[in-house]
Amino acid sequence: MTEGYVHGYDPRENVRLQDQASTLVELLHSDTRYPAGARVLEAGCGVGAQTVTLARNSPQALITSVDISATSLAEARRRVGEAGLANVTFLQADLFALPFDTDSFDDLFVCFVLEHLPRPADALRALKRHLRPGGTITAIEGDHGSAYFHPDSEAARRAIQCQVELQRRAGGDAMIGRRLYPLLLEAGFETVRVSPRMVYVDASRPAFVEGFTKKTFTAMIEGVRAPALAAGLLDPPAFDEGIRALYRTAEPDGVFCYTFFKAVARK
Repeated sequence: MTEGYVHGYDPRENVRLQDQASTLVELLHSDTRYPAGARVLEAGCGVGAQTVTLARNSPQALITSVDISATSLAEARRRVGEAGLANVTFLQADLFALPFDTDSFDDLFVCFVLEHLPRPADALRALKRHLRPGGTITAIEGDHGSAYFHPDSEAARRAIQCQVELQRRAGGDAMIGRRLYPLLLEAGFETVRVSPRMVYVDASRPAFVEGFTKKTFTAMIEGVRAPALAAGLLDPPAFDEGIRALYRTAEPDGVFCYTFFKAVARK
């Protein structure tokens, strides 16, 4: 997964992920709770942006958070430690070769991971082996095709498409949110339920203007400027025009919408 992570691993990306997580806590995670003693596997925890919320929401669950990147895991450990949480164990491992027995966990949690994998259904199958019969999986993904805004801007859409194309070339899918239902079915999960979680932002929600429109979504697109230009997807003036147009949606008369998809299913 490391090679396919189009956003990179520099400190600015860590900040962006934390801004995203803190802004979206209620929208994405308010209905995710695990009972005392539940064995939960968080696959692809990255820098722990979701781990802190997961552990806080289920303080008596036993969470094992796994990632392939040692650098990301070090940051995740730091964040969980700073939050004073003691119910998380970290492990460096590949999702396709986890060192766990069959049926080792009661629940799986996968957030913003499948979009980076060239074989997401195979990854889900691999994870399912470690889930007990009747156990649940929760999967959350975004969908860049769901972004729309006022003022509308073709330049902004072209800049967004750069990120979509770069992720496609890296083997991922920036529009995977709409595919969660068929992917989970393909992987053999049952009773799949998917709920769209729309982020709606206007000037009456200043925390979302800063936390999502500016610091999460626009920062993400802005962050692929160098590889987009190197790939010849846009020239510098056109890319920069698109970024200005995205920031324009954060002004007092602007509106920005984006949809995440949250799926819950059983083995």
